[in-house]
Amino acid sequence: MVFHLGARTMGVAGRNGSVEITVEPKDGPAFTLTGSHLLVSIGQTPNTGELGREAAGIETDKAGFIRHNERLETNVPGVWVIGDVKGGPAFTHVSYEDHLVLYDNLVNGKDRTIANRLVPYALFTDPELGRVGMTEKEARAAGYNLKVGSIPMEWVARAIERSETPGMMKVVIDADTDRILGAAILGSEGGELVQTLMALMMADAPWTLFEKATFIHPTLTEGFFSLMDSVKAA
Repeated sequence: MVFHLGARTMGVAGRNGSVEITVEPKDGPAFTLTGSHLLVSIGQTPNTGELGREAAGIETDKAGFIRHNERLETNVPGVWVIGDVKGGPAFTHVSYEDHLVLYDNLVNGKDRTIANRLVPYALFTDPELGRVGMTEKEARAAGYNLKVGSIPMEWVARAIERSETPGMMKVVIDADTDRILGAAILGSEGGELVQTLMALMMADAPWTLFEKATFIHPTLTEGFFSLMDSVKAA
């Protein structure tokens, strides 16, 4: 897999049953890529213009997403917002958690918010990518002192057994508190595995809880033994 970051697409043409794309990189001459299919991802626009919100006085931001606070309240008393129309990560599980926030506040009398909630996600590629929390780059930009652990999936016995060794595991840790700031697993069942690390984050437990822990052999989760053993100041 090759990424051409910052390049401009100059033209697209169909030729002999294939798709040809002319690309101009930031530095260097233009060149042509050939493939079977072309996926164009240009973002999305919320359908808030079709809701009649103007009549109710409900405000949106400049992108058209409905403004709200951390309790999902709009600027109009008695009107709340959930799901993709509010902006942010457009995941089904985020919309579901939005409804739980409203249900707890309106029915169960709680004071629940979406502030600082963990949002895991997965890309169901091959190998699969599971992510939660901050990346190493984001954590550094936020000023954290870091410890980082990283191993290739080829160190995981179950991955070897299944002949699914492409990928890696990575964990980013606050060196001052030993709390996990984020994790990424690119590999077999990455979306499932990363949620185990998210459980430590939700419990506000230190990463050392998994250091030298005993995991079932042979499972993919057993890879956390080597992952935690790789943690060092970064």
